[in-house]
Amino acid sequence: MNKIFGTGALVAAIFVTPQFAVAQDASLNANFGSVRLSSGFTPDPHRVSITAGGSIDAYEDTPLPEACVGMISDAPDYEVTYSAGNLPLVFRTLSSVDTTLIINGPDGSWSCDDDSYGDLDAEVRFNRPQGGTYDVWVGTFGGSTAAATLLITETP
Repeated sequence: MNKIFGTGALVAAIFVTPQFAVAQDASLNANFGSVRLSSGFTPDPHRVSITAGGSIDAYEDTPLPEACVGMISDAPDYEVTYSAGNLPLVFRTLSSVDTTLIINGPDGSWSCDDDSYGDLDAEVRFNRPQGGTYDVWVGTFGGSTAAATLLITETP
């Protein structure tokens, strides 16, 4: 009886859905468009006006790493297809509110930041960037949406 119950519990554990769904979906069209950039792009920085934030709590409602915080949307806010060279690739936010960055890189890894650019703005730096697609979410720390600028630069 114990073996049957143990096997049943294992099977049930395998098929139980997690408490959250994968909320961020890089396959969706980006909310504010996309760009193709090659190393040495001009103008540098590349600037994009967006509305930061969303209804998904990156810390509570997603399987992202614990360093990922902020309220985000399901779809990425911006998509960058990048042809890498020898320069770093840096993503920054500028806003009057506390913004966060969540980036899914070309290799599928996640990078996140809250306040590294100072004044409650975020920065994610790839010192040796890979060529490929970077899906970018700009979140807000708190429950509202806000106007923000996403900066993409190779000259940190």
